[in-house]
Amino acid sequence: MNGAAGRGIRCLLMRGGTSKGAYFLAEDLPADPAERDDLLIRIMGSGDPRQIDGIGGAHPLTSKVAVVSRAANSANSANTEANAGGDGDADVDYLFLQLGVDQATVSSQQNCGNLLAAVGPFAVERGLIAAGPEQTTTRIRMVNSGSLATARFETPGGQPRYDGDTAISGVPGTAAAIVLDFTDTEGSATGSLLPTGHLRDEIDGIEVTCIDNGMPVVVTRAAGLGLTGYESHQELGADQALRDRIQSLRIQAGKLMGLGDVTSASVPKTTLVAAPRDGGTICTRTFIPVQPHTAIGVLGAVSVVTALAIPGAVGAELAGRPDGVRYDVEHPTGRLQIEAEVDTSGDTPRVRRSGVVRTARKLFDGTVFPRSH
Repeated sequence: MNGAAGRGIRCLLMRGGTSKGAYFLAEDLPADPAERDDLLIRIMGSGDPRQIDGIGGAHPLTSKVAVVSRAANSANSANTEANAGGDGDADVDYLFLQLGVDQATVSSQQNCGNLLAAVGPFAVERGLIAAGPEQTTTRIRMVNSGSLATARFETPGGQPRYDGDTAISGVPGTAAAIVLDFTDTEGSATGSLLPTGHLRDEIDGIEVTCIDNGMPVVVTRAAGLGLTGYESHQELGADQALRDRIQSLRIQAGKLMGLGDVTSASVPKTTLVAAPRDGGTICTRTFIPVQPHTAIGVLGAVSVVTALAIPGAVGAELAGRPDGVRYDVEHPTGRLQIEAEVDTSGDTPRVRRSGVVRTARKLFDGTVFPRSH
């Protein structure tokens, strides 16, 4: 190794929601996207199912990267990443990168609402924004889509608070609450809330709703695939025939959604829905992209709930009554509370707002050393 990589790179390892990722300042990484991606692959150890020679956790949920910087102003925001925004309304820019595990790949095609939860605290830790004496509110541009999110979190004494009494499913113990509100997530990757132009489509004889409100998702009934929708993620993962069907479904959906050939891409996700069985609004089983998720991603859940809020969407008839605009989403390891307001009064559904409560925690702050070429 030579240069900066040989000396190591500053890195803050953080849990954001139900994911874990490596957080970097943009200035500490190469400006050229190809050089940056090559470096991150070597840092994470991607291209090996165990990621044994890197800091990746051998799972898509722990093979993630956040690249954060002060927000570019309108004159300087000609970012080459997908649909980067330049409205000047953000305090920090957050680029999410999904690293492959057994494949040495890097994707910027999607947002990640889980890693988003830790972006505000990271920005305070690195001095990108000034913290309030008790609480901080910051506006975050999700560079992948140009969408804006507002994060509100506790900063007693001007430092992020990580301990607290908020529990989220899929994470042991409790931590301080981080409230996220989303705007402009409609059509985040495809340009349209209903990117196929239809509320329902049929693929391989299966009815689906293709939706994009922060994450491109294919929503279909579990029963349409011969499932109850209550199977564990281990059971789903052991069913290779099912995973093959999911891959076929999403490849065809990707073309219909204008995403092109998604064979090796991480989006769209696929979510199977069933009637709730634990007092929630809906029961879900999600694939990322063909591996079963132990829970459900934040923005994936936002997209699913958005579909359920539209009369006639696939699976909407299975959902229980939400608590106002709050939907209680059941998943394999617990529940996720999502808020969504959708205006269905016109010819085309429009999203008014969506939000979620998450937690985050600083795990390790130091220097990471990539493997050599």
